[in-house]
This record gives sequence, structure tokens and C-alpha cells, in this order.
Amino acid sequence: MKASDIRAKTTDELKSQLSDLRKEQFNLRFQRASGQLENTSRVREVRRDIARILTVLSERQRAAS
Repeated sequence: MKASDIRAKTTDELKSQLSDLRKEQFNLRFQRASGQLENTSRVREVRRDIARILTVLSERQRAAS
């Protein structure tokens, strides 16, 4: 996911997507621990998408105050 795509979304959409990504990250960790994870690069993608969303949310919060 690109940063420009994230910036185009509303704050509520970002919070919802953040929740979904954290659930996915949790499931990926369990799959890796049990040896069932096939797409290992997805862990990195999810982690970076979470970081991008958190960055945009914090930028918006700083701009509002």
C-alpha cells in the first residue's frame, strides 16, 4: 500500500484498516510459530503498512492541534 493511498482515506477508514492489519499480523505470527507460514514477505508488508498508517494518523493529530 502506498502512502498516497493512505492519505486519501478518512481517519475512521484508517483506524478500521489498522485494526484489520493488526489482526492479520497476529495471525501471521501464529502461522510462523507453528511453521505454517508460506508467504514470509507478508509479515514485513503488514508491519510496514501499520507503520505508514500510524505515521499518517499522528501527522493528522499534530496538524489538528
